[in-house]
Amino acid sequence: MSDFTVLSQQYPDRSVITVRGEIDLHTCPQLARAAAIIPLSGKALHVDLSGVSFMDSSGLNLLVLLRRRLHAEGGRLAVTGLQHQPAHLLQITETYALFAADTAAADGSDDALTA
Repeated sequence: MSDFTVLSQQYPDRSVITVRGEIDLHTCPQLARAAAIIPLSGKALHVDLSGVSFMDSSGLNLLVLLRRRLHAEGGRLAVTGLQHQPAHLLQITETYALFAADTAAADGSDDALTA
């Protein structure tokens, strides 16, 4: 089993969650807990997945739920640093554009969501 870490940082205009390891059924609850305790209220949430080489459907589901929560609270979700497999998962499930649109709105650029 690989090491899994979640680091949360807060800034005046955004919160950042940096993830390292594999996001799967066993590790997803740890990421969900970290995201749940962050007060968002209209701010952007950046999820840095540059340290994630694998993500299964539970990770995808969590990203979708986070996006819904942020939209309900007036915020935006920016997914950054996608490696090949997580990017491929978003592409084959036709959710890549969903997160790319949020990312562009959250930071004003089109390159925050990278494959």
